[in-house]
Amino acid sequence: MRRRLDGVLLLDKPTGLGSNAALQAVKRLYGAQKAGHAGTLDPLASGLLPVLFGEATKFSQLALDADKEYLAGARLGITTTTADAEGEVLERRPVALLESAIELALARLRGPIEQVPPMYSALKHAGQPLYALARQGRSVTRAARRVHIHELQLLRFDGEVLELRIRCSKGTYVRTLVEDLGLALGCGAHVCSLRRTAAGVFSIADAVTFDQLQLAAPAELDGLLLPVERLLAGLPRVDLATPLAERFAQGQAIQLGPTTVGCCSVYRMQGGLLGIGDAGPLGELRPRRLVAHVPEPTQAAEKHQKNL
Repeated sequence: MRRRLDGVLLLDKPTGLGSNAALQAVKRLYGAQKAGHAGTLDPLASGLLPVLFGEATKFSQLALDADKEYLAGARLGITTTTADAEGEVLERRPVALLESAIELALARLRGPIEQVPPMYSALKHAGQPLYALARQGRSVTRAARRVHIHELQLLRFDGEVLELRIRCSKGTYVRTLVEDLGLALGCGAHVCSLRRTAAGVFSIADAVTFDQLQLAAPAELDGLLLPVERLLAGLPRVDLATPLAERFAQGQAIQLGPTTVGCCSVYRMQGGLLGIGDAGPLGELRPRRLVAHVPEPTQAAEKHQKNL
């Protein structure tokens, strides 16, 4: 029996499991009617995967659009078909690099850069995923995309493997970043390990593992959820009094005084979440996404939120 459930679970996804498989396992565990995730992780990767239940799924784009942070292992001297450890080896080259040369190469990859999406990706060409074409031995032209590498820090170098901390904008392919780094160093490289440590306002420090979920008593599971409002924590907030709140909740644009321009979270004054809206320069607030009802976090979830 599926139940209606609203909230956000921060899952520490293990390696060897795709994002959708992890989502379905969590959805079954909670017996939830509706669930989604906010950011794909390959089976090779581990780390933070926000799982969204019920009304939280309406705001998944906010999490998808947020900056991400990763810890990545880059194996130098070996290039593969997929730019990660799961691909077939294409070439091996000797590695004889000074750390100063690595730092210079990293500096050129910081800031706004152009990336060509890899063939082994979920992007579609003529209705087919690129990875499906790649498995057929086909390659198609992909337009470069502009992404932003906010931080690219060398944590460790043992002569063959670089450990990197990466904070980047949405749409960044870490495999492509590492591949480009290997090209710049002249020896080639691929991703040998990858762990997502942050996504927007969420941190891996607050995530739970599958083992923790499976050991939790049924009554404790809901207490591990964060309220839907946590997805909107980075947005300016607007509180509406009645009757403006009623009109907004019915999908009508309303007129406010001077307020923050752009996307904002909207609440009923002394009440709960109404949704998100777009505030114009002339004080007009238009609904963008509305909740069907005001999600009420459980007492356990409220306690969990205060401890974060």
